Amino acid sequence: MNHNFVDQFSKYTPKNEPLTFWKGRVALYCFLRSLKLTDGDEVLLPGLTCVVVPNAIIYAGLVPIYIDIQQDSYNLDPDLIESKITSRTKVLIIQNTFGLSSNIEKITAIAKKYNLITIDDCTHGFGGTYNGKPNGSFTDAAFYSSQWNKPFSTVLGGYLIINNPQLKAAVVNEYQHYNQPTIIENLKLKWLFLIRKWVINRFTYWRLLYLYRWLSQRNLILGSSQKEELTQIIKPINYEKKMGAVQKKLASQQLINFDKKLLIRKEVAFNITEWLIKNEKSYVSETHINNHSFLKYPIRVKNRDQFFKLAEKHKIPLGDWFISPIHPICNHYEQWHFNEDSCPNAVKAAQELVNLPTDFTDKKKLINFLNKTTQFIL
Repeated sequence: MNHNFVDQFSKYTPKNEPLTFWKGRVALYCFLRSLKLTDGDEVLLPGLTCVVVPNAIIYAGLVPIYIDIQQDSYNLDPDLIESKITSRTKVLIIQNTFGLSSNIEKITAIAKKYNLITIDDCTHGFGGTYNGKPNGSFTDAAFYSSQWNKPFSTVLGGYLIINNPQLKAAVVNEYQHYNQPTIIENLKLKWLFLIRKWVINRFTYWRLLYLYRWLSQRNLILGSSQKEELTQIIKPINYEKKMGAVQKKLASQQLINFDKKLLIRKEVAFNITEWLIKNEKSYVSETHINNHSFLKYPIRVKNRDQFFKLAEKHKIPLGDWFISPIHPICNHYEQWHFNEDSCPNAVKAAQELVNLPTDFTDKKKLINFLNKTTQFIL
């Protein structure tokens, strides 16, 4: 493995060499498969997540059990965990939604009490910390992502850190069976990265975003999610795939100035918070600020469709995490074992959430947009 990349990556994570994957969800799947659990065993996870997380659980022969979220952190509510635990519960997934880690001591204490294996979904939280330690430090394992809208991008990419030495040998054994991407796949990734770098800007963002999603959902391009992952529970062909050389090279390049990027995100988040407080809107609480890397800044709005149209008009690259509790799925939740009645906070959040860009350096333009849309913001 490229040790320059490992050194750069490990600066922001627990000091264990990562296993690298085609996508972050594959890292989770590899970890779950390595545990050799019994089909039908249960995995606890937040009720506000991306569909690829329960997909990986189901592909591994396990059952996702959702825990409702807290309204201020968008992470699972630790007070609800024990009510969800059964004799079949084996794994607990925590998450740093939008880059925010919260309640980790309480969550991991409960996991220890019931002998649950823990894994931290750090796909939003690479580079962030919790009480002074890198995200991913407090659980048996942690997985990260460097896909399109993640803290740094290699177009596609996933990473797995094992903190529990008793689990490492089994994970490595599972990992050895995974394939390398083809030459053509590596070339396509490089091509997509260059398009993103040189073609996508605030003027082209929306049209190219819609085109990218349309193509990826029809398997016509290397997209974040394939059609099978969004319509039914079918594991894509050649899902078990490692990271390629192009991705590792791109990762090394992207991590060179990562500290500067983190600083920009936090500065923009400060400006947004300041505006929200001044205008008496909901904002990220000061109690969370030190543990928040602000991949995105979540706000709640009414009439979200109209708000998106206004963002497009003003050339603001607004994010749509999460348009549903298991984003972006909006129906047939039963396929993913999700019951809306069990997670009312997650359902309500998914009806109102949008996320502001924190890598948007035109402060004046962003604040001007907020001023013009004040009536929509809750």
